Amino acid sequence: MTVSQFLVLGALLFSIGIYGVLVRRNAVLVLLSVELMLAAVNINMVVFGADIGDLLLAGQVFALFVITVAAAEVGIGLAIIVLIFRNRSSANVDELDLMRW
Repeated sequence: MTVSQFLVLGALLFSIGIYGVLVRRNAVLVLLSVELMLAAVNINMVVFGADIGDLLLAGQVFALFVITVAAAEVGIGLAIIVLIFRNRSSANVDELDLMRW
């Protein structure tokens, strides 16, 4: 497969993730959309790393770092969403005004 096919796949996944962040009202679906965008970035990093032929595998190493950060983000994000759901009985993003003055 060519690099352009992977770039189109990454752009499509990133676009779907942006759409999900902007349109969805549920906080869990917003986190899922962010994870979709991170997956698109990982695809691009691995493809560029393989295309350049880097001996240090920098694209793959950065992709592993992104995966670990994404896992931590999901764990903390879901914990925050569960606590908000317990207090407010809703995971709707529009109703989250806890930090407003």
